[in-house]
Formats: sequence, structure tokens, C-alpha cells
Amino acid sequence: MTWQEQKLPADHPPVKSGRIGVLVVNLGTPDAPEKGPVKRYLAEFLSDRRVVEIPAIAWQPILRGIILNTRPKKSAHAYSQVWTEEGSPLAVITRKQAEAMQDRLGDGVMVDWAMRYGKPSIPDQIQKLMDAGCDRILLAPLYPQYSGATTATVVDKAADKLKAMRWQASLRTLPPYHDDPAYIDALARDLTRQLDALDFEPEVLLLSFHGMPQRTLELGDPYHCHCQKTARLLQEKMSGRVPRYRVTFQSRFGPAKWLEPATDTVISEEAAKGTKRLAIAAPGFSADCLETLEELAIQGREQFEEEGGEKFAALSCLNTSDAGLDMLETILKRELSGWINF
Repeated sequence: MTWQEQKLPADHPPVKSGRIGVLVVNLGTPDAPEKGPVKRYLAEFLSDRRVVEIPAIAWQPILRGIILNTRPKKSAHAYSQVWTEEGSPLAVITRKQAEAMQDRLGDGVMVDWAMRYGKPSIPDQIQKLMDAGCDRILLAPLYPQYSGATTATVVDKAADKLKAMRWQASLRTLPPYHDDPAYIDALARDLTRQLDALDFEPEVLLLSFHGMPQRTLELGDPYHCHCQKTARLLQEKMSGRVPRYRVTFQSRFGPAKWLEPATDTVISEEAAKGTKRLAIAAPGFSADCLETLEELAIQGREQFEEEGGEKFAALSCLNTSDAGLDMLETILKRELSGWINF
């Protein structure tokens, strides 16, 4: 049944129900670029069994005894380099994406946002939507490529909340959209716009996706395949715009073998063989964050220039670009079909 405005009898007690909610979700962020908040954030993030699949009896002593006593200071410094007056870039952009979708989808839908780790939390935002009368909710993890460590853990967290509720909302989940024509078109449109604005022509465009342990691929996680398909479709769509494209994986953590080739390794390879002009994009991220703004835009530039490169550009994610918002509106409306007619 599509959404219908309630028409209660005059003597009926007030009831808040019958509305439709959309909850857009991204990974998460600390509350501040300081050691304490970063430590709390990392403790939640790295305790998720979907993120670190080592048995807790072996992992938690390492996490509590070593990592949470050494990594927060370094991570806080990295966050401080990208923090804005409005706060964490990832949180600010995700909020603005939700606000833009509220404007585009109209009053028939209530749109809000959440972080999987940190605040605002998924349980709190589901409760907020239900308190406002939303008994049908589209959960929209903004991860184009599916992974157990991203999309699945968002669904897990939402399910934990529903499990504790007597009156549950009906829930839909936005599918991965790694090969959706709307997504590929948006990437090609926005990356072309950014490349056209550069004062140089890149010899190569790196398409850098967040890394995952190689073991996840061997266990059946489709993430690597989704990334490769996104890259292939994007290259076909942008055929001829850049002489060469290379797919890489960033953000390695720990001693395990991760998906390859690594972004930092490829940057070195390109500089070593004489590449002077390089651009890098991160099509697996729906919004700029620490991994794109600090790891790629700052560290990547420093590495490339120190190793002989001359021109470097880190291209923005879709964020709140016209192309990005058009794409998000398209896929959200599609998934709301049957609940509401636009």
C-alpha cells in the first residue's frame, strides 16, 4: 500500500504512524579530532566482528593492550588535518546529503542520517523516525560496493534495534549500486567535470578503493568483484578521457595480506617509471572523509612529489555535487517504489 494521509475520527486519540522514513548511513567518525574521542570511536569500530574477524579472545587483548594505546594519538593528528569548522567532513557531508534528499523527496518522506560508528547512531535515528510516525523505513547504507564489513554491519545494527522493539518498523535496505547506470553516469559526469577544471592533463587516473583483507575475498565477500566492475564500467564510460587507468586498494591495516595492488605502492611505481602528472579518485566512497582527504590528498601528494612526480590531483567524491545528488535521488525513489508515488 502506498503512503496515505491519516484521517482519524474526531474522538480518536492522537496517533503517529503511517509515515515513511529514509535513513542514510555512512561509516562513522569520532566526535572531535582528539585522542579521547578517537579512542572511543576506534574501540567501537575495531570491536565489530564484521570488521575484524579474528576471534575476540585473541583480538581484544591486542586491541585493548596495544592498538588503543598507540593508534588514537596518530589518528587524532590525521583527523585534525581535515577537520572543518562544521565538524567531521564525513558527518557534515552525510548530513547535507540527507538534507538535500529531504528537499528532493518532499514532505511524504522523512529523511535523516546516521553513522554506523559514533553519533548519531543507527538505533537512535530509527527510534527518532518511529517516534515521528515512520512505520516504514528505507535503510540506505551509502556504500556502492557491498562488503560484510560495511553494508552488512549496518543491517546488523538496525536489526539489533528492531529486535528490542515491540512495535517494529517495516524495513527495506538499499542494495549495493556498484554497477547501477545512475551511479556510473554520476561518477563519469563528476570526474569529467573535475578533470576538465585541472590545469594539467593526467597521464594516469588511479581509481582507489578502500582495502580489505585478501581472506574476505576467499571467503566469498563480493567486494573485490564489485570494485573491479565499477572500475571497468567507469573506464568504458570515460573512454579516452585519460590515457591510462589503474585500480588500487588503500588503507592497509595489520600484517595480513590485503587486496592488491596497494595505492601507495602504485604511486611509487608510477613515479619510478617517470609519470609526472597523476590524478586519483575514490569511487568507492560516497563522501570525502579521512581516507580521501588525508590519506590520498595529503599523504598521496607528498609521496608522489617526493618520489619525482610534478602534478598531482586528488579528485573529490560525489559528495553533494549535482551529479551525486541526482544519482542518490534516483536510487532512493526506485527503492521507495510501492510505498509512495512520486
